[in-house]
Amino acid sequence: MQIKTILSFFLIFLVSCSTGKQNQHSLNEIPDILTGSFEDDYGIQYSITRQLWTQGIKAKYHLLQYNKTGNYFIARNDKANPSDGGLYTRIDILYLDNMDPWHWGYCLTAFKAGSIEEAIHTAAADRKNPKKGCNGFPFSRMREIIRK
Repeated sequence: MQIKTILSFFLIFLVSCSTGKQNQHSLNEIPDILTGSFEDDYGIQYSITRQLWTQGIKAKYHLLQYNKTGNYFIARNDKANPSDGGLYTRIDILYLDNMDPWHWGYCLTAFKAGSIEEAIHTAAADRKNPKKGCNGFPFSRMREIIRK
């Protein structure tokens, strides 16, 4: 009886470890269009690498996962952020067509999740409604800043 119980717990552990990872991709697979220096349509500047999303001068998000299929990032909020330090964020991406100079937008779908799993399981932003699909607000549109 005890061996069956141990095996059952082990199987549950294996299944729970794989949950959410089936669509997780390497941070190296982040499309190049999403990395670099950007400014959103509110005038806020960003620096985005394959490891770190920096918004303005005070907010940093350490990228942990990239989901290519669902088109979102999971990040850990920097502990020094002005709010929600150490918590988790889900960043949903929306690609924009025929909106030059705006080529993509984002939504902080979750920004104070208590765990990676909570951030992953947060309902996706409504990409079919870019003006209100980000928790009732528009997606922030991003344009690349060309440095000379």
